[in-house]
Amino acid sequence: MYEHDVMISYRRDGAAVPAWVENHLRPALVESLADQSLGEVGFYFEPSTAAEDGFDQALRAFRRSKVLLAVCSPQYFFDEWCLAEWHSMSDREKAAGMPPSSLTCPVIFCDSKNFPSFAKSIDMHDLKRWNITTPQFKETRAYRGFGDAVNKIALELVEKIARAPRWSADWPVDTPAAPEPTPSRVPRY
Repeated sequence: MYEHDVMISYRRDGAAVPAWVENHLRPALVESLADQSLGEVGFYFEPSTAAEDGFDQALRAFRRSKVLLAVCSPQYFFDEWCLAEWHSMSDREKAAGMPPSSLTCPVIFCDSKNFPSFAKSIDMHDLKRWNITTPQFKETRAYRGFGDAVNKIALELVEKIARAPRWSADWPVDTPAAPEPTPSRVPRY
């Protein structure tokens, strides 16, 4: 059975994406979804400080989540676990006879020009202009625009949660190997 409505998928390495998800995206989504939905929306969110051996726990949570909210950066698509979450949800959509992106809600954190073609081919919420990681961002005028964008995402999530297929213990889990990053064209000095 489902245990979570939304799983937040993001690359936990590095500083920017985890800080932004923890400081801004997740709290804003929780608040917006509380206003936009009839009941409490359950999240699975693994903090960036979670233990490395949490793979089994994350896999269980993924299998029991209705919708995947993917926080996309170029590095996201070179992370094996992020790719597994993305492709497995895509496989679930196919298994349930649903159109692509029926159960995935991708947001762009930065640089969508370097995303793989399968990711470029779907609509994403562009949040690049609000990818400020510091807690003080909440005190700026720009945060209002961020809040408006998050409200749109929350409305989409509510619709996707409502359309989620019945839970199945047989949902596929695809674990593709991450591709090798292409070398930078900018010379290093």
